[in-house]
Amino acid sequence: MRIEQRSPLAAMQQLESRSDEELEAETRYKAAAQAILGARAAERYDAKAARAHFQRALAAARPQERLQLRRMADASLALAERRPDDLKKATERLGVEAPTSRQLRGLWLMGLLMPPASAGVLARIRGILLIIVLIVAVLAIGFGIVSLVALATGGLSLDLRIFYGLALVAVAVGVLAFFGRRRQKRVQAQRSEQIAARSR
Repeated sequence: MRIEQRSPLAAMQQLESRSDEELEAETRYKAAAQAILGARAAERYDAKAARAHFQRALAAARPQERLQLRRMADASLALAERRPDDLKKATERLGVEAPTSRQLRGLWLMGLLMPPASAGVLARIRGILLIIVLIVAVLAIGFGIVSLVALATGGLSLDLRIFYGLALVAVAVGVLAFFGRRRQKRVQAQRSEQIAARSR
């Protein structure tokens, strides 16, 4: 009986493990399912899809749930549109742990490199140029590290240094992406638990 009476938003933690297709087909807890889909779209930085999902969530929600959903939507859209200051304020209003300063700086940097569609043409051109500069700098660092190691071990040809430099960069990026994704999932799970606890 307790399960039957709980708020649909309190079911979010249970729905988190479902696929996007299962959430789209959810009818009993439609508001919670659409809110999860909106949050997932925001994590992919798809602001348009996130906004559409939250609009459907608000339409399906009970009146007493709409304030919490609007706060969730504000936080998710701030993430999707790479607005670190707005994200911090929105998470504080939502009552969940705010992103760390490091995470906010990362979001700000992403906003520079990959601005949202609403940012305009000049921001996109600037982002492309910054990405090119960043790639060149990372490759140069990888090449420099391999060259220093090669000097200490007797030297390598230029071709081998370039190859090992590229391999070193690829491994470093792969490791960072792996651990970054794990940490992001852990933080998202913690926030979902906090939201569900506040909705009960």
